Amino acid sequence: MNIQSEKLSLIEWIAEINDYSVIEKLRLIKENYTKTKNWYAKLNDEELASINRGLKDIEEGRMNSHEVAKQIYGKYL
Repeated sequence: MNIQSEKLSLIEWIAEINDYSVIEKLRLIKENYTKTKNWYAKLNDEELASINRGLKDIEEGRMNSHEVAKQIYGKYL
């Protein structure tokens, strides 16, 4: 079954629900999904620049392994 038919099946099922508690749970799922999906759009310029610097470091091979990071930063944790 493809995603479009799955969505249509869910829409039909939701349209038949008369239990408010189920509707409320679905509303909460929708809110949480929307919040987590849009987190990137809420980043400020400094946060975006930091992410881009990190991506550039990865592209240019400036990385440490997890073991090296633990050695360097372990004393701060």
